[in-house]
Amino acid sequence: MNYKLLHIFRNTPFGRETLLQSMYFCKTINAYPVVYIPKSDKFLLYFSNDAVQVDLDRSYLNEPETARVHAAQLFESMGVKPMFYEPKNYTASTLPDISTNFDYLCCPRSVSDLSSKIGLGHIGPKVRRIIKHATFPVLISSPVFKPWMSISVFFGGSENAMQSLTLGLKLSMSSGLPLNIYTLIEKQGEEHYRELIRKKDLESLVDQHTTRWYFYEKEKFDTMLYEVPHDSLIVLGAYGHGIIKEILLGSKMEHIQSTVTNNLLITGPNCTISLQ
Repeated sequence: MNYKLLHIFRNTPFGRETLLQSMYFCKTINAYPVVYIPKSDKFLLYFSNDAVQVDLDRSYLNEPETARVHAAQLFESMGVKPMFYEPKNYTASTLPDISTNFDYLCCPRSVSDLSSKIGLGHIGPKVRRIIKHATFPVLISSPVFKPWMSISVFFGGSENAMQSLTLGLKLSMSSGLPLNIYTLIEKQGEEHYRELIRKKDLESLVDQHTTRWYFYEKEKFDTMLYEVPHDSLIVLGAYGHGIIKEILLGSKMEHIQSTVTNNLLITGPNCTISLQ
C-alpha cells in the first residue's frame, strides 16, 4: 500500500527542519511525503464529525515566490520524488478545504488559535482537535531535524494505547528498527499488561519485534521520560486511563512534549490502526 503523509510547509529555517523530518519519517517507513504550500493563513480539515479551521501564523506565507523551489530542493536532498498538494475545493475564496484522505499528518506545533499562539513548547486547542478527530496518526516533529534509531511505545493498557502499540509494531516491521515498550504500573502488576497483549493476539509479534519492555512505578513518570532514548520515535495514544488518562486534554501531553526533544507520533480516539 502507498502510504502518504501530508506536510504543511513553512518557508523558514524551522520549516526546513520539520519538512526534513517528515521526509525522513516517510523514507524510514516506506511512505510518501505530500507537501501543501499554503497561499492563505487559514484552511479547513473536514472530518466525519467535525470541521477544524486551522489558523496559521504569518510565517507560513513567508516569501511565497521561493517556497516551492525550497521545498523541491529539500525533496532532492533527501532523494525523494517531489509531491505537492493543491486544494480542489474552497469553502470561501481564502479558505481552502484540505483533504483528510491521508495516512499521516505532520502537524506543526505553531498552528495558532484565534485567541492564542502555540509556541514550540505548547500544543494548543487546534492541534488537539485535529488529533481528537483524525482517523490517522499525527506526527509532532522535534524542533530540529533528528533521525530516530528506534521506536518507543508508551503503553498504558487502554484501547487507544493498544492502537499505539499496533502502530509501533507496524512501524517496526516496515522500518526494521527495534521497538521498546514503556509502561507505568497502576494498581495491577506487570502480568496484567502482558495478558492484555495476549487477549489481542499480539503476544507473538511483541515477542518478535520488542527489544525490551520497561515497567515503572506510577511516581517514576519523569524517570521514564528521561530513560527513553533521545533518538527514538515516541508513539503514544492521546486518550488512555490512569496516569495518562485523557492525556490530550490534560497536562501530561504538554509535559511530555516540553520535556523530551523526541519526535512524537500520536493516535487519537478515532484513529484505527491495522497491521495490513
